Amino acid sequence: MKLMIIEDEAIIRELLGETIEKWGHSVVKVENFHDILHVFVAENPHLILLDINLPSFDGFYWCSKIREVSKVPIIFISSRNTPMDMVMAMNMGGDDFIQKPFDTDVLLAKINALLRRTYSYVDIQQNILEHSGVVLDLDDWDVFYEKDKINLTKTEFTILKILMQQKGTIVSRNKIMRSLWKDESFVDDNTLTVNVNRLRKKLTELGKENFITTKKGEGYMIQ
Repeated sequence: MKLMIIEDEAIIRELLGETIEKWGHSVVKVENFHDILHVFVAENPHLILLDINLPSFDGFYWCSKIREVSKVPIIFISSRNTPMDMVMAMNMGGDDFIQKPFDTDVLLAKINALLRRTYSYVDIQQNILEHSGVVLDLDDWDVFYEKDKINLTKTEFTILKILMQQKGTIVSRNKIMRSLWKDESFVDDNTLTVNVNRLRKKLTELGKENFITTKKGEGYMIQ
């Protein structure tokens, strides 16, 4: 899963990033505190760790701006600990609050609990593939984006799995069909086209139009 850290103290930001990466999550560390909303939209993280004391505008402001465009989980992390700070954090749209200095095991528990509640995962460390906010559950054939999910057919699942495993690479139609034959999904060239179109339609319904790109005469790829 992708986590965004919005923390202006560089030492804390780097240490927190290193710790989270050890837990198996990817990390985006914001360093431009004047245009946080733009960075958020570009990166589309699954969860945000947000400090209150920031340059220009505080964490309450940025939380309210993010809430105008997204329901992404937000955990406030701050040395401020008055009841009013905690009330403000929740009123601005925060989901949880943890005070500095914090125990990393407690923070991990809060992160995983919030991710499970938000994305309906039985176990956040389960067998998944993730790219650009799209999460493919390799156990249940579900594809998630933000808070929505759609169940795929066996053939659609296999196609998306192959493309996500080789993201950034063109995968030929023949290679996909060979993989489907191995998986006992007997498809010809026309059937592959139909299934790719159905898969694209489902991804569009989730809000990820053009997630799969056609390379004419070569195959398909996920950028």
